[in-house]
Amino acid sequence: VRRQAMDPHKLVKMVNEIAAFFESETDTKVVSEGIAGHVRRFWDPRMRKELLRYIDEEGGVGCKPSVLAAIAAHREGLTPRGS
Repeated sequence: VRRQAMDPHKLVKMVNEIAAFFESETDTKVVSEGIAGHVRRFWDPRMRKELLRYIDEEGGVGCKPSVLAAIAAHREGLTPRGS
């Protein structure tokens, strides 16, 4: 059974909402760790893989700068095993 690919635009909307929550912090390290930690803990590996693919192949168009920074800083921990 082949699963349908996830819509990267929905993932961007979701991750930007997560970022908006953490951006109330003044420390950019806390913001980055908060975004990455939330995605790592609560997103299915397929969702994480698709977000990473979108950032790599499409440049992450539409993602907040804080999202791109969090992904860059915490990529290893966000990459699903076996990817």
